[in-house]
Amino acid sequence: MIPVVNHPEHILVVDDEPMVREVVVAYLEREGFLVAEAADGATALKLIHEARPDLVILDVMLPEIDGFSVLTEVRKSGEIPVILLTARTEEPDRVLGLELGADDYVVKPFSPRELVARVRSVLRRSAPPTRPAETLDFGELRIDEQARAVTLDGAEVEMTPKEFDLLAFLARSPRQVFSRGQLLEQVWDSSSDWQDPSTVTVHVRRLRRKVETDPENPRWISTVWGVGYRFEP
Repeated sequence: MIPVVNHPEHILVVDDEPMVREVVVAYLEREGFLVAEAADGATALKLIHEARPDLVILDVMLPEIDGFSVLTEVRKSGEIPVILLTARTEEPDRVLGLELGADDYVVKPFSPRELVARVRSVLRRSAPPTRPAETLDFGELRIDEQARAVTLDGAEVEMTPKEFDLLAFLARSPRQVFSRGQLLEQVWDSSSDWQDPSTVTVHVRRLRRKVETDPENPRWISTVWGVGYRFEP
């Protein structure tokens, strides 16, 4: 059953292929979303600035201003969720998108139904938490869930939405080990069937660069070899 949407989310679809836009827009509108579209990066940035959509579906291979450049600009000004569309299957390209702050990615050719499911998943993850927010205090490291802010030795640490979600999730269960598959399910609301487990590895590496004095010998986020990761209080 399709859930009732009282306030339809606004989705921006950015792709230079008219057929792709047509199919994606049709599926999203059928699911109750309000959809705008753009065929190039410049138009996409203009619509993002003016309309502030709830989510952007963004093709990587765009004329003039490519999707990675658009994503970089989006991340400078806010936390709008972004799903990348890419025909590239090489891991470095997927990793680059995640490094730049993409929330998810879908490799072409893709199932429109899968894409709609990814959209719903990312929107659920981006929604305000239903449980009471906490301030997780570990001395020099503080995680304020209400403000979605992290401070280290009193200085605020800039993080993407997904970096914050991952850190907060691990910190809520100190010393508990989570596999990459479990983290995909709990933090990304996804699975290894849809998402490459290297997504977790990339985000852990980014977190360590931001909160660890020595990322190669982490204090907060440790690796349990052959199993996964845990937060050390």
